[in-house]
Amino acid sequence: MSRRYIVIGAGAVGATIAAELHLAGIDVVVVARGANLEALRAHGLRYLRPPATEGGPAEERRVDLAVAGGPDEVELRSGDVLVLATKSQDSEALLAAWAWQPVDGGRTTAAEALPVVLLQNGIENARTALRRFAVVVDAMVLSPSSHLRPGEVISPAAPLVAGFLLGRAPGGGVGDPAVEQIAADLRRGASAVRIVDDIGRWKAGKLLGNLAYNLDALYPPSPRRDAASAELVAEARRAFDAAGIDIADLRQDGGFDHTQLVIHDIPGFPRQGSSTWQSLARGGSVESDFLNGEIVLLARLHGLTAPVNAGVQRRIAVAARLGTPPGGLGDADLAELLAAGRVARGSGAGRQPSGEVLVDAKALHDELGSAQAPLLLDVRWALGDPHGHDHYREGHLPGAVYVDLDTELAAAPGGTAGRHPLPELADLQQAARSWGLTAGRPVVVYDDNGGLSAARAWWLLRWAGIADVRILDGALGAWRDAGLPIETGEIIPLPGDIVLEAGHLPVLDADTAAAVAREGILLDARAPERYRGEVEPVDPRAGHIPGAVSASTGDNLDAAGRFLPAAELRARFLALGASAGGGATQAPIGVYCGSGVTASHEIAALAVAGFDAALFPGSWSAWSSDPARPVATGPR
Repeated sequence: MSRRYIVIGAGAVGATIAAELHLAGIDVVVVARGANLEALRAHGLRYLRPPATEGGPAEERRVDLAVAGGPDEVELRSGDVLVLATKSQDSEALLAAWAWQPVDGGRTTAAEALPVVLLQNGIENARTALRRFAVVVDAMVLSPSSHLRPGEVISPAAPLVAGFLLGRAPGGGVGDPAVEQIAADLRRGASAVRIVDDIGRWKAGKLLGNLAYNLDALYPPSPRRDAASAELVAEARRAFDAAGIDIADLRQDGGFDHTQLVIHDIPGFPRQGSSTWQSLARGGSVESDFLNGEIVLLARLHGLTAPVNAGVQRRIAVAARLGTPPGGLGDADLAELLAAGRVARGSGAGRQPSGEVLVDAKALHDELGSAQAPLLLDVRWALGDPHGHDHYREGHLPGAVYVDLDTELAAAPGGTAGRHPLPELADLQQAARSWGLTAGRPVVVYDDNGGLSAARAWWLLRWAGIADVRILDGALGAWRDAGLPIETGEIIPLPGDIVLEAGHLPVLDADTAAAVAREGILLDARAPERYRGEVEPVDPRAGHIPGAVSASTGDNLDAAGRFLPAAELRARFLALGASAGGGATQAPIGVYCGSGVTASHEIAALAVAGFDAALFPGSWSAWSSDPARPVATGPR
């Protein structure tokens, strides 16, 4: 008996695929509901495609599809393929409704005899389907189609309309007859298709991109929205690591040939937002519980939190319930979301805050005009340059306060304490109050050398219990490159009232640093030639701590002095020996440098990549001053 596709869901993806299969001469029944069902029955599908000639009108077709309102209106037969193209929140009810429908008059059921293809976002749908169906074909979908009015779909990509990765759930697909035949039919229906044996990895990778859908629906574009999107992904990576879920990198390999999947302008039908944006515009339900909510679930199951994903999940659900239009929440709400996330991540003594580490220059400029403007700390310092304060007076960010690294961010040097020992808590608190730091106020630190010295202030304040501390990514150069204003002179702030509490980040002494080198990974953040012992311009002996790994902190930055993307940093540290497990399964990571300054920068880079690490504050200056400590030289 010939194949027939029962496409359950006549929204953007489902109607596009149904139309193209029908136009290719393949038998299709589309299952719809409500006003969409009525419109399709009365008038067929209004299918809008790019104009045939540049600048011409949209190509419009009326596609007369066979339409049903549910399983009771379809007599299933051998050779049918069920295609679930609804939102994830509808999967459970629909799969239950279709699974036990009779096939061939009742000799068997759909769950036993027919494959089901999942054209949905998220990773939960495969589990839901496998609970009933013997053959489940999962798919990663790339479709720019939109559906905003009943009986109408706009498909702007040409010559192909969509792209798919297909695979059997939970694994396999290449050479599987059912998957190969479905792939062949989708290719006839103007789609790019590739079969993979590890579809779960690709679905997880796609979910990272889906997390921003709700931001697109809730907020207008802004640098702060970009920062929130990055934080959603960072939380997701930590949750995936804790759950042991492998993720495909869609940026390295998109999965299929995109060259024929080109999005065109359709006159009179401008490109709209994400699928969640469209759901909000139609007044429909949203699938946030299976996008951001999936990350929240994974985090909770593994002893973590995902506060920004949880905040977005709640906001989009409330927006859908109240009928809030797309983009209906403003930048102030977005700032509140990020701030609440930082506070939630920073709570709990002894835990390293794994929240937002960096801030973009333009986003920081916007924050400075808000009611919750951060305190700016200028940490201008470099080894061998005693004129940081002079450089600050010559030009600094508006309102920034100068911080002296040698006297305010360190105690007096000496012997096995190292060149920059941690300051006494009372001294640090006195300095922080002199900068104007008050309880609950966020802090942004910067310098003019890629954050290498500012990171010392970032680490110290977080160690002392200030959760909301960030580093200006790209340092002073990024601010200038963005054309943002510079002030000269000195800022003398009103005294603050901050109360600090030590111990919120882990530290190592010489003995525990040696233990981490044996049992985990101890990173040496100095230049490679100092690690190898070829030169030593400052400290008593040349070389490195036995078992340490060379990991120059300068390699965390790009040519412009900005931190590398999180994925690149993560790949770097994994290659250096960091474990991918995260959380309680992560092997211990320690970091040292010459005197504990640039090691703080390495810890910031590790945090961006999703790893926690401990600082050896005395670093090489302390270790090399103790003649009882062994020294290694050369490459590892």
